[in-house]
Amino acid sequence: MPAEPGAPVLRVALDGPQLSAPAGGVAGPDALASRLADLLPARSRPAVIVPAEGFYRPASLRLEHGRTDPDARYSDWLDSRALAREVLDRAGPRGSGEYLPALWDVARDRAARAAYRPAPPGGVLLVPGSLLQGLGLAFDVVVHLRVSPAARRRRTPGERAWELPAFDRYDAEVDPAALADAVVLADHADRPALVLQGRFAS
Repeated sequence: MPAEPGAPVLRVALDGPQLSAPAGGVAGPDALASRLADLLPARSRPAVIVPAEGFYRPASLRLEHGRTDPDARYSDWLDSRALAREVLDRAGPRGSGEYLPALWDVARDRAARAAYRPAPPGGVLLVPGSLLQGLGLAFDVVVHLRVSPAARRRRTPGERAWELPAFDRYDAEVDPAALADAVVLADHADRPALVLQGRFAS
């Protein structure tokens, strides 16, 4: 449905683990964000993507307990306050109507030095990332990519298997599938299924 003139920006979380997938399959929130960003303009909904990874903390803080600490992965990587301050609050109904595309360049481990950009009126701001729920972030819609623990173990690249306990803890402590507005059942990457919940289910 096209946005009405002057409609606010819709802030959408795409929450889930980043996994390997066959060509054309669901690989995780980044891939889903790209697909949606391609589809939405045809429905008169301009879209922008702001990866949560652009709001990870510097390596000195993120990796203080080592590069493969699942507890740090769970609680220390994302600077949720910065994501709220620089993206979600600014693009929200009482914000300035702009957003920061990234705060930190993870690959270079330095400030991204990005400029603020105007949020598209009536558009959709897509925030793909992992472990995004349970933090009090002001998303209007949350889509969770639900992948069972067995499927996560099967599809997680070997060099990132150390992250698996963080996602097990997320399931146990947050129950992200129950909190989300919509769930993509993605155990089988080439056959995802969408389940609408709450206000979207009727």
